[in-house]
Amino acid sequence: MKNNATVTEKIDSQQLGDALSERYLSYAVSTIVSRALPDVRDGLKPVHRRILYSMLRQKLSPSAAFRKCATVVGDVLGHYHPHGDSSVYDAMVRLAQDFSVRYPLIDGQGNFGNIDGDPQAAYRYTESKMTGAAMLIMEGIDEDSVDMMPNFDGTTVEPTVMPGAFPNLLANGGMGIAVGMATNIPTHNVAEVCDALCLVVDKPESTTAQIMKKLVGPDFPTGGVLIDSFDTIVKNYDTGRGAFRVRAKWSVEDLGRGQSQVVITEIPYGVVKSKLVEQIGELVDAKKLPLVEDIVDESTTDVRIVITPKSKNVPIDKMMAHLFAMTDLESKFNMNFNVIDTNGAPRVMPIGDVLRAFIAHQKIVLIRRTNWRLRNIEHRLEILGGLLVVYLNLDRVIEIIRNEDEPKPVLMAEFNLSEIQVESILNTRLRSLRKLEEMEIKREDAELRAEQKQLQALLADEELQKEQLKAWFIDIKKIYDKKTTLGRRRTTWTESTEEIVVNPDEWIEKEPITVILSEMGWIRAAKGHLDLNNLDMKFKDGDNLLTAFHAMSNDKINIFGAYGKMFTIPANDLPSARGFGESIRMMVDLGADENIVRAFVLNQSAKYLLVSRHGSGFIVSGENCLAQTKNGKQVMNTDDRNQAVLCVPVTGDTVAISGSNDKLLIFSADQIPEMSRGKGVILQKYNAERTYVLDVMFFNMADGFGWTTGRGLTKLDDISPWMAKRASQGRTIPVGFPRSGKFNK
Repeated sequence: MKNNATVTEKIDSQQLGDALSERYLSYAVSTIVSRALPDVRDGLKPVHRRILYSMLRQKLSPSAAFRKCATVVGDVLGHYHPHGDSSVYDAMVRLAQDFSVRYPLIDGQGNFGNIDGDPQAAYRYTESKMTGAAMLIMEGIDEDSVDMMPNFDGTTVEPTVMPGAFPNLLANGGMGIAVGMATNIPTHNVAEVCDALCLVVDKPESTTAQIMKKLVGPDFPTGGVLIDSFDTIVKNYDTGRGAFRVRAKWSVEDLGRGQSQVVITEIPYGVVKSKLVEQIGELVDAKKLPLVEDIVDESTTDVRIVITPKSKNVPIDKMMAHLFAMTDLESKFNMNFNVIDTNGAPRVMPIGDVLRAFIAHQKIVLIRRTNWRLRNIEHRLEILGGLLVVYLNLDRVIEIIRNEDEPKPVLMAEFNLSEIQVESILNTRLRSLRKLEEMEIKREDAELRAEQKQLQALLADEELQKEQLKAWFIDIKKIYDKKTTLGRRRTTWTESTEEIVVNPDEWIEKEPITVILSEMGWIRAAKGHLDLNNLDMKFKDGDNLLTAFHAMSNDKINIFGAYGKMFTIPANDLPSARGFGESIRMMVDLGADENIVRAFVLNQSAKYLLVSRHGSGFIVSGENCLAQTKNGKQVMNTDDRNQAVLCVPVTGDTVAISGSNDKLLIFSADQIPEMSRGKGVILQKYNAERTYVLDVMFFNMADGFGWTTGRGLTKLDDISPWMAKRASQGRTIPVGFPRSGKFNK
């Protein structure tokens, strides 16, 4: 320390939250603008723009030879895009995939991946060059049509936007995820986009409905069938957001003898074919598609997925409706027209704004290209004027050049020429000094002056500018006419009709089965109705039979748990009885320590009485007992001290209930309320906490009341002493009543 001077350090005080917000916002804006979202004017992200510009500078035109992708990736990284090589190569691959983009911008040679989701080969193995569409996007780039900016290290320049009239944003769409926002733009048919552009040029205030009569809707590279209504399509494009439903394209092939099969030839955009086939196969194996027998992928270069119906009696339209509902043969495309607008800000734009922004950009390009051409014409006319002087004074010009050490200033002074004109004269070859050249120069001068006059008129007249823009769009439409292979519309539009309602249970083969459930919760189904009194079934060590009952293969099997939930399992999903079966807790979300109150065949038109341990309960409809998911459906509210213990079908007009207090109560069933969910009401009153319900039975008063023991049926002649209102304690059980308290023992 010198002279005990105090060294001070200036510290800028700032709140941590403010500092983080400021820096995160800068990062977010950089990600949004510089990486994730396409520009509304050329439909390209910066990485795509740099790839195409690099390929243009390497002269990789459609007529050129293919070049290694590694060369392109290296040039892009070295001159324009200082990021990872995978980001560049992945972008290149997508531009070359005819199943990802509608009009590929790169012509790839080698393995660029496929619709099955297989990855592309490394860039050292693949080759590429540009397509005609890419050349159209960059048409006029060397005519001062767009601004150029320095690259990342200032050694060269790159375009800020591409000038071409090819409507790439709508033609090839785009997707990307930024910070806090995303974009997902569908692909469209270029011929239709050009028609829409011409409409908006003539009528800038055209409504979305008018535009969509020209544009129709998405045209995906993988085809498919768009099934949304026109109103839905208009609404989506009017807001810039919305979803489209796309289905696979299918047809029926007749195999003779009443047999047929369905052939899928086009699948929804973005669906991986191999995963789709695997998904359908798994559902068939799991018996979730009862109308389908088998699925085979016979695809080569074209998609061909063959689906075999279960039998010749299966209605094909219902089978397909079920497939559309259960699989990715019907898929949703969630559109989000989030783009970088002309001012460089991210914005969700309706279709009208997108078209108007593109037209405005093309108008600027037109004016800049026209001015560039006018400057070139003016420069050439000046040179031609000097050359004409040479031919009028050829001998004198030659004399000056031969005799003067510095002929340039002498020529300028004697013939009143500019420096540019003199330079052109001095650079003229002797072989060009012919009478014919004079005629050619005069002809060229006349043509250039005529062109100059036309271009000046174009700049002065907006109507002429509109006509020129429309001419550009019409020329592009001719190249990609719908009659051409690349230009034909692939996605057909069929406005949604009445949905076909499919009940898969109708098509499950109806067979008798016996459901066996063990005490430890292992469930299985044996074919046929076995003798329930003589079941010859083996169980795991320490496990025994809990219940067994008859059912049909198309029934719904319900499990009622002690915590008040109903679980529903289709009978045809039960495992075979050849083994020990499968744990019920693997099939539904039944608690590990939760007891199974009852397993039964669900009758949705029936009613059931649910009873808890301390004598509360209510009646619930069978329809309300159907659970749609493996999580089950909470029907009865319980707690650890008062769990569910009984589920009894309502089969009479009178209820008998017995408790561990050795009392029996009989009352009319209409005293019990019907509820969809709850704790219920008191059925039998117990004074002691340790007292609980033992059994409940329904019977018809006209048939009388009795119980069953090993000795047979015992009837009680007079039940009036035990008749009372609900929530009474009841009276001591009659003589001869089973000590177990059960009505059927």
